[in-house]
Amino acid sequence: MGAAVAGWTVAAVLLQVAGLSLFLYGFFPVKPTLRGFSGPESYRMPSCGPVSAGEQEPALPPDQLRSLYRELAEMPPVYDRLVLMVIDGLPAEFVLGKGGKPPSKELMESMPYTQSLLAGCQAAGYHAKAAPPTVTMPRLKAMVSGAIGGFLDVAFNFNTQAFLEDNLLDQLHMIGHKLVMLGDDTWIKLFPTLFARQDGVSSFYVRDTVEVDFNVSRHLEFELAAKDWSVLVLHYLGLDHVGHIGGRRSVLMTQKMKEMDDVIRKVHSASLQDNLERTLLVVVSDHGMTEGGNHGGSSYEETDSLALFIGHSVERPHCSPYDQNEALQVDLAPTLALLFGIPIPKNNIGVLLPEVFNSLTDNQKLRTLELNSWQILRLLQAQMPAFCLEDCINWEGGLGIVVHPESTEKKFCHLLSKAFVSHQSSRLHQGSNFMSAEAQYVGTSVENYYGFLRYASEWLSHRATDKPFYLLISAILLMIMSCLFLMGAVSRLFKGQSLSQTDLLTESYLDQRWHLDEVFILTGILLYVISLGSSSFVEEEQYTWNFLTSTLYLIFLIKTVQAMLKGSNSVLVHRAEEKRFDGNNFSYASSYELTPGKRDGYKLCTILIVLVAGRVIRAWHQGGINWVHFPDISKLLAQADSSIVKSLQTVSVLAVVALYSVSLMLLRARSKVVIGVWLSHIYCGLLVLLHIWENQINTSLPINHSTTSIARLFYGTASVSISATILASPWIFPAYYTETKPASSSDSNPVKDIDSHGISDSVFLTGMTYTVFWCLLQLLLQQPINAIPLLLIFLQTVSSIAHFSLDKTLHKQWVQVIAMQFLGMAGHFGLGNTNSLASIDVAGAFIGISSYSTVLSGVLMFIITYGSPLMLYLGMVVYISMKDISTPQQLWSYVLDKMITMPCLLPLLINSVALTSYTIVLLLMRNHLFVWSVFSPKYLYVCAATVCTYVGVFLIATTAVYTCAVLTFRARGTGMSPIDRIMVY
Repeated sequence: MGAAVAGWTVAAVLLQVAGLSLFLYGFFPVKPTLRGFSGPESYRMPSCGPVSAGEQEPALPPDQLRSLYRELAEMPPVYDRLVLMVIDGLPAEFVLGKGGKPPSKELMESMPYTQSLLAGCQAAGYHAKAAPPTVTMPRLKAMVSGAIGGFLDVAFNFNTQAFLEDNLLDQLHMIGHKLVMLGDDTWIKLFPTLFARQDGVSSFYVRDTVEVDFNVSRHLEFELAAKDWSVLVLHYLGLDHVGHIGGRRSVLMTQKMKEMDDVIRKVHSASLQDNLERTLLVVVSDHGMTEGGNHGGSSYEETDSLALFIGHSVERPHCSPYDQNEALQVDLAPTLALLFGIPIPKNNIGVLLPEVFNSLTDNQKLRTLELNSWQILRLLQAQMPAFCLEDCINWEGGLGIVVHPESTEKKFCHLLSKAFVSHQSSRLHQGSNFMSAEAQYVGTSVENYYGFLRYASEWLSHRATDKPFYLLISAILLMIMSCLFLMGAVSRLFKGQSLSQTDLLTESYLDQRWHLDEVFILTGILLYVISLGSSSFVEEEQYTWNFLTSTLYLIFLIKTVQAMLKGSNSVLVHRAEEKRFDGNNFSYASSYELTPGKRDGYKLCTILIVLVAGRVIRAWHQGGINWVHFPDISKLLAQADSSIVKSLQTVSVLAVVALYSVSLMLLRARSKVVIGVWLSHIYCGLLVLLHIWENQINTSLPINHSTTSIARLFYGTASVSISATILASPWIFPAYYTETKPASSSDSNPVKDIDSHGISDSVFLTGMTYTVFWCLLQLLLQQPINAIPLLLIFLQTVSSIAHFSLDKTLHKQWVQVIAMQFLGMAGHFGLGNTNSLASIDVAGAFIGISSYSTVLSGVLMFIITYGSPLMLYLGMVVYISMKDISTPQQLWSYVLDKMITMPCLLPLLINSVALTSYTIVLLLMRNHLFVWSVFSPKYLYVCAATVCTYVGVFLIATTAVYTCAVLTFRARGTGMSPIDRIMVY
């Protein structure tokens, strides 16, 4: 039966991987784009034929191309030089305020020069909304191309490839502009051959808040004095890194903003001193940040990016600097293209910003709107090939459509015809003696153009790409088959599980009827699956797991109390326990004599520890997405003195070290290996303590090299200790050979049996080493504020294992396994994780790393995010060491049945049910308004949780199989002498 179940499980996993891969390939395709670069055709009205992507006009030298563009545009470029200053992660409200109110006094004083430009009407600022995912690479693409990329750009952000679509920088380069780039090396990866001079720094090493900006500013004096460049890109990363480390309210935030304000002053002053009125300074941010300093999601705080224009074309006599001027981040591309006399990129969906063109005449302003409309019209024709402008306009009768449109095509026709007809009318009244009438026609034309452009931009931004529906259905069918295979394996396990006499007695007691905890688990899983169809439940999933976990353990408490009141030492139970503790059976929780009263007290205490710890964890981080602003313990500690947080970290480390030392005392063997593991554990605990007290924010040093060395020492010591424990633990405990009667008269070798002590001791030592070293690793990597929650999750793990081993008559094994999995998920959200990409802790992924590495940082990020579920999986190794293996002649069968099958199959099944259900939900919600902001980020978490489940199950299975294989090998007597057996002590 074990081989059959293993085969079904492997087949199910392979089907699941295949189905998941197919679905990811089909659901997250790269968005279709128009190929090639815009050229002279951009200045002509689009024809009604199909959009041609392959016809390219003959290439012209840069000077001729620039002259041609100026002639076709019917207006000169407004500027000749561009300084694009990107302040990574700067929220617009830090500069422009919020809701019509200026920023706080502290923020205004941190940027005095910029605030003076805004107050003097010499700058125009916008709250430029960034589209999710709010990470750097896709946001830079949006700014230079005006296009919104696919959702999976969040993954490509860590492995940037050259950008081959139409964009501003390539267009400027084609007409002879010379480009210089200083800062984030993402620009160099996107445009590897474009810059005449460049100096890049890695954007991912967020522990550095000084050198990343100093490396840019040290070139500033030289570049501002140079006259050979036309475009200067400055990308400052320090403010974003400050946010990742300390959040919005970090003590370093105002200092960093003063530094950025000084750069703005230097650039603007250099332009004024050289009388370079035709230099435009654009200060932008790629995204905002949450209260905790992270980004990636779709909240207002994350999408609120800045677009600040400083130049002669934005100056005006009167202004309201803190009005809530809103725009889209993609609006930057058409605005800069028209200001510099180049074609608008082909895939742009942005709309030019009117306040930036104050120096143009009314006719020139209408011309810019006309060019923007023609470019958007070409993009619409690519989406709707039958759409034609000439069919929409009745040049003799005015508007081709005069009634309220019904279809999208008719709506576009209606808006376009209004815009172009009013523009034609303004041309006819040009130069008339009635200036008010001319202004009225111009105003109407501008209003009509913006009506069409905004509607078309919104429609294109929400345009869902056509999914290969049958491919997605095939992927879901594979996942359903995988889920059914796992259900079949679990059903086969329940029906055909071979049980010892003790198990038969215990199971007969438990199988008399369905118990409340069993009914609740099945109902809870069903309710969880149903909740996945609601965006609100997805955003606040932590409440679901808190309810399921706390209610389940409350039921455990009720059952424990009922057992105590009824007298759990009844004949049946007492007989079962006597049977279990006879002979070779061994349980660490019962290895010492316990009276029934003490046993009941311990059972009650372990449940209370889990419940109380769970309540504290729940109160540590309030809310997931919608109620994250509510007060909680973590916010109180963030405002408290840093010494309090460090003290809590110290207490957590010391408690983990002490618990591991106590657990080793339960082992009867005192071999050198056990002592060595204990000493290495003490050493690693000291390293974590040293890292905690050395990890002070030092504004004078960009990188704390001492903490990096400490973390590396921890990684090395922990890796060696864990590897040595895994490999050596089955060899250091005696196999307890028992010489018995030969199996047959022809068999000259006696049969050698293995007692359960060897397996239990070995697996227990390995499991505790896994769990404790993992806990120390989390205390090293996680945010300092999470030290106590980590300790509480560890206590919940140990208490659950102790409770289940104290009385095996209260709960079936599958209930115990699922209860521990519930704990892992509740702890996952208790550490501050959400289903938004913004809650991923980027800062911790660079502890112990001196330079950026995609693989190492990605692994550390995964370890931090799934610290709690993986801790419970590692704790499951300790849990299986408590299982009784009472028939040595059938060792492998019992190891499969008792130690591997249930703890591995059930997590795989529950994860398969969640993955399959949510995949179906995502397919049904593919046209939902929140598909990219809520449902898709959650699906990435579901995929990562699947990987987490595979890793946990693999560790459980390999540990048990390796231990059993080694002890079986030793039991077969391969010439080991009695001295060798003694030497293992």
